[in-house]
Parts: sequence; structure tokens; C-alpha cells
Amino acid sequence: MEHPSFTVWHYDGETGIRRLPRLVADDAGFTLVDDQGSDGPIGWNALVARGPSGGDTVYGLKDRPGWRLGLGGAIPEEIAARLPRPERYGGFIDRIGLWRAAAACAVVATGVVFVVMSAPRWIAPHVPPSFERKLGDAIVGDFGGRFCDGPGGQAALDALTRELNPKALPLEVRVARVPMVNAVALPGGKIVIFDQLLKEANSADEVAGVLGHEIGHVQNRDVMQALLRQAGLSVILGGMSGDVGGYFNALLAATYSRDAERAADDASIAAMKRARISPVATAGFFARLGKMEKELGKASIALNYLSSHPLSGDRERLFASNAAKDIAYRPALTRDQWEALVDICSNDPDVKGDMGWFGR
Repeated sequence: MEHPSFTVWHYDGETGIRRLPRLVADDAGFTLVDDQGSDGPIGWNALVARGPSGGDTVYGLKDRPGWRLGLGGAIPEEIAARLPRPERYGGFIDRIGLWRAAAACAVVATGVVFVVMSAPRWIAPHVPPSFERKLGDAIVGDFGGRFCDGPGGQAALDALTRELNPKALPLEVRVARVPMVNAVALPGGKIVIFDQLLKEANSADEVAGVLGHEIGHVQNRDVMQALLRQAGLSVILGGMSGDVGGYFNALLAATYSRDAERAADDASIAAMKRARISPVATAGFFARLGKMEKELGKASIALNYLSSHPLSGDRERLFASNAAKDIAYRPALTRDQWEALVDICSNDPDVKGDMGWFGR
């Protein structure tokens, strides 16, 4: 059947000559024929829509750069039905439709977010302890002389740590001269207490609850989860990049899950019970910090503990309610030990000042 208004032009991609062949088609494909010879057979599925040109519809071939086929006029139905459609958004979207593609992408995005948020919980238990120790050593090393070693202070802290560490975890607990009310667990079983927290505490019993909480995070291997969640997988995949200050700030900014915080509180309360240290003092410490937050506002650097360890009435009541009447409690430290711990930084003439860029 002849189609007088149907026009065909063709470039073979080699000579640059515009040819005007006849298109001989069948179900499988077509052949272009003119007085110079023929090109084909070419399968319909080998064509790629290139868009319009001068009113004609243009196609190329997947494996022949420069090859072009232009069709103009009224394209016969038996040919038009076999031609590939122009891509408007891209192959995948054009095949299933824009709205279906958007819905599919939303499902995939939701899955990716779920995996990213859940990945730290799966990955952290498999991080080698040797890597955790190296990362912790790097962060601790970057404190650069800000750890305090006033007479008797470290010995008192070590004694308190032993009381609250019944599982004999390999811990290293130090006090750093940093003007924040905070304590933080680092990778590799390292815990740092900022001296401002000691100044705000009224007794060793209050510090015992905070230290027991951080030991609970170490015991439950929460530290790497928090670091992975905050700093990203680059911590593991990138290894020791030298940005230990960034990792430290990530830990300060990190928040543990509600379950992890509750588990760390439970571990602290259990350790204090075994050591016969009353949890009531810790409850009072939390209540006092909460009152300070309301009076000073969240911007106060002295209350950094509140941002990394959100307080609530439930946590305060949890410690208070676990005081047992049938236990003969004893002070967490003697008076002399407590005074040495509180003054561990002020009695150390060699300790450096605040952390500068840490915690900002």
C-alpha cells in the first residue's frame, strides 16, 4: 500500500550523505532501500527515539552513533505501531507512567531511610573491639593535656569505677577540664567526666549515678551505634581520617534511643544497688539540673548534659523509686576521696584550660 504523504530520510553515520530511501517493513523490522543499496534488516527494538526535527520524527540506532532515520508526514499505522515512543522522563518512568514511578520511588526512599536509621544497630555489634580502641585512643589523645591529675583524684575515681563495674569491663575513666556539665562514653571503653559536672554535684553518690549510666552504655555497646548514627558510615568505611575532634563533637551531639537510655539507667541502678550506693542522690541531681534548665535556658553551656542525656520526670522518679529500705547504704566515696575528686583539676597545676573548639 502506497502512502504518498509519508516521507523517509536517512543518514548511515558514515558518509554524511542524506539519503531518501524506501522503508520496507515487516513484523520483525525493516530495511531501507535506494539506488545506492540497502541498510538492514533492522529490528524495531533497535531504534531509539531522538525527538522531532523540522516536523519529522527522528530515530537513532543503539549501536551505531550518527545513524539517523527521519519519518515525516502521515506515518502508516502498521509502522507507527511498532516504533518506540519518545522518552519524556526516562526509560523506567515512561514504561510504567509518572505516578506509578513516583509511588515506587517513595517506597524505595522509605526503605532506604529505614535501612540507614537501622543500620547502626546491625553494624555496631560487629565493629572489631580493636578498631573501637584505636578510635577511642585517637579521641582521647586529642584532649591534649586537659586531663586532670590532682593528688588523690584519679585514685578516688578508679575506686568508684571498680565499685560500679562488677563485670570488670576494661574501662578507662578520666576527668577533663571542660566547662560543661557532662560525661561521655567514648569508643573502646573510655569514659570522660567533665570537671564542671563534679563542681555542680553535691556528693559522690550523685556522680556515681552518672558514671554508672555511662558504664551501662559501654556494657550495652551503645557508643558505636550513637557515633555511626551521628557521624555516618564514614567512621567505619573511611577509617581513621584524623578528624577525631569531629567524632568527639558527634558523640556530644548524639542522642541514644529511648530504649538505650532506659537500659543504661537500669544498669546504673543495678550497679549502685550491688555497691550499696543510694540512687536517691542521683534523682536529686537530675531534679536540680532540670530546675537549672528552666532558669537558665537551654543555651547555657553548663547544661550540656541535658542535650545529650535528655532528662524527664520519669528518669528522676526511676532512680528515686529504686531506693530500698532494707539496704544499709554507704557513701560512694569517703569525704577525703570526694574532696580529692572534686579538686582533681584545680589541684593540678599542669592541666590546660578549656577545650577550645571541642563541644562548640
